[in-house]
Amino acid sequence: MAIKAKHLVRYKDIGLLLVKHARASANHRSDLPAESARGGEELQADAERLAGQLEEMGPTFVKLGQLLSTRADLLPPEYLSALGRLQDDVAPISFAEIERTITDELGVRISNAFRSFESEPLAAASLGQVHRAELRDGRQVVVKVQRPHIREQITDDMDAIEAMADFADKHTDLGRRYGFGDMVIEFRRSLMNELDYLMEADNLRTLGANLAEHPRIVVPQPVSDYSTAVVLTMDYVDGKNLANLGPLGLMDLDGGPLAEALFGAYLEQILVHGFFHADPHPGNVLATDDGRLALLDLGMVARIAPDVQNHLLKLLLSVSEGNGRDVAQVTVELGRKLDDFDRESFERRAADLVLRNQGSTMGDLQAGAVIGELTRVAGECGLRLPPELTMLGKALLNLDEVARILDAEFDPNAAIETHSASLMRSQLLRAASPSNVMHIAMEAKEFAERFPGRINKVLDALSEGSFTLNIQGIDEENIMRGVQKLANRVTAGIIVAAMVIGAALIMRIETDATLFGYPALAIVLFLMAAAAGAWILVNIWRSDLPQRKR
Repeated sequence: MAIKAKHLVRYKDIGLLLVKHARASANHRSDLPAESARGGEELQADAERLAGQLEEMGPTFVKLGQLLSTRADLLPPEYLSALGRLQDDVAPISFAEIERTITDELGVRISNAFRSFESEPLAAASLGQVHRAELRDGRQVVVKVQRPHIREQITDDMDAIEAMADFADKHTDLGRRYGFGDMVIEFRRSLMNELDYLMEADNLRTLGANLAEHPRIVVPQPVSDYSTAVVLTMDYVDGKNLANLGPLGLMDLDGGPLAEALFGAYLEQILVHGFFHADPHPGNVLATDDGRLALLDLGMVARIAPDVQNHLLKLLLSVSEGNGRDVAQVTVELGRKLDDFDRESFERRAADLVLRNQGSTMGDLQAGAVIGELTRVAGECGLRLPPELTMLGKALLNLDEVARILDAEFDPNAAIETHSASLMRSQLLRAASPSNVMHIAMEAKEFAERFPGRINKVLDALSEGSFTLNIQGIDEENIMRGVQKLANRVTAGIIVAAMVIGAALIMRIETDATLFGYPALAIVLFLMAAAAGAWILVNIWRSDLPQRKR
């Protein structure tokens, strides 16, 4: 992997820095004497130092720090808090640079494309900045313009981060346990997608369609003719983001219903559509003037596979019901067990985590923190969870903060129970969609076409004496004992039946040798059959039934 020489020093410094803090975190988690003796102030100072150095490294490492702030399995609370406050505090691009980029991308001068275009940006971030404008037809829009050369810088940074993660996975216990390479791959994919504004435009359309039945949620739609990979034009939404809304502004909001609507919309995004806005921090959630919530900045989204959706629904329902054992079982099904996986310890700690958070409201519960804590416990017990849960944890942490701003008394467990029936109904309806039904029909057709040929192969192998049955993981000796027992019982039953039939036939023969007025031989056969049948029943009662109960 080629890394520019001028960046080698800073990459080496940040690599050593991250290893140092990961090692300190591991000691902190293990409660080693050297670490437990350190004061909280020293740990907090280390965390602030890491956050400051990541800010100095540039936008890629700011994003990395924000991602690490969701990893309660890797870092202690002091680090999570410091990294969670990382912001893209950058100077805006000059308007001349903005005008040049828009002209090059759209192929038309700003004065010809827009009726008006404000030179002062509404917001400036490390990847781009946003300006308000008005189209020729009077449509109010905002235009997001990417910073020049930012893609090249992020590509260089990601190459270095990927190399460091690969080295950690191969040479450190932490890397082998947590799989930094998988996390970096997911992070790189998300960040590169965030740089493609055409993809963000598609995300806006998809999320808008998915949430069309949520009247309290607004998703601004893009203007296709005025959008490219580095310029995105979309609807302007009038309102204030929650991060800048003071106490008086919050009093005008209908906080409880808005929190309920937002939470329900996210449950549907995650558990039904498998496509969700992964960065809903208060700065990206707008309180509109008409009493709704607008979701902005869809550069960072995440997707969840249908099988993972089903597990997550079970997980959330188990958490809301306080069923720690089911939470542990679903989490184990989601993850990959390492060689040193301690299932008993994980189940005990997961159950304790669920009980501690049962009945909590948004004032004292953080759903994202709970998932992060569950991920941490899983990692310590030797269970590696899938990397997409990192994005889910980041989204839920941000959602916690938004819900807490809207209504500190909002009860997420009650909301999950309220929405569970509709979520399951929506999943069933999606499963019964024409495309899924057609897919199942095609598989059934393929099975029916291949079935006769496969049966012929089996019959040919049987007739040639070459048929073999390879079964692994079964106690063959125990199976053979069971087969012999079954054969003996069947044989004994046939003999008893033959004795009864024979005795019945002999009853018709006239003979001088009688017993109780009947042919003696027939009576003897009846008595022998009765004794044999009784012996079989007693044997079944003494040996087979106790095994079945065990």
